Amino acid sequence: VERRVNEALIGVAVTVIDNLYGGRSYARFHALETVARVPYFSFMSVLHLYETFGWWRKADYLKVHFAETMNEYHHLLIMESLGGAELWKDRFVAQHIAVAYYWICVAQYLVSPRWAYNLLEQVESHAYATYDGFLNANEEVLKATPPPSVAVQYYTKGDLYLFDEFQTVDRGERRPKIDNLYDVFVNVRNDEAEHMKTMEFCQRPGNGLRSPSSKEAMVLLSKDACEVDEDFQVDEDCEKASIAA
Repeated sequence: VERRVNEALIGVAVTVIDNLYGGRSYARFHALETVARVPYFSFMSVLHLYETFGWWRKADYLKVHFAETMNEYHHLLIMESLGGAELWKDRFVAQHIAVAYYWICVAQYLVSPRWAYNLLEQVESHAYATYDGFLNANEEVLKATPPPSVAVQYYTKGDLYLFDEFQTVDRGERRPKIDNLYDVFVNVRNDEAEHMKTMEFCQRPGNGLRSPSSKEAMVLLSKDACEVDEDFQVDEDCEKASIAA
């Protein structure tokens, strides 16, 4: 039921954005990034509320979700530098969708964090597919275009500690190359894949999310290692074997 409700919500949002922005890719990407960073604020708002009441205290979730929203924020800056936010009406629509999305995510997280994480996993999955299609359709043009300075700064000279924090799958430090606009969009797409992995992991019962910088950080289970069924349950034998390894 949770998945189907989320699929319906995503379907409505995607239809609205696609119809409004049409073939204007950078404006559409700006709208997607405006919306994509909102759920992390929703999660942190609820978690801070729980902390205030003394019901919950797990800093790793706050650290990772903050790093995720900062990653999406830099995606937003990249799209702005490419002209995606030039029209007032484009900003107006994206911002109001984001406000509605914030409260939807807050409500879902209060009812069931798993439900909210699944919604965001689907959003990130759509974003990944969107960027991947854009890369395939525009490879030559993108490779001939210089990268915006904000992308070079973020991926090669910025706060690399914070950049590493949202990449919760333990596979070593990721240090992107940014030689052209194609590289920029490859890394934006790959960032969305990292968000998908984290959101998928957060839905698994009994698993505690760990910040990559935490001394207790575990190797997170990839979807290829242990499949999750329709009820978000993971095979216990597979899970135990992966953690032990």
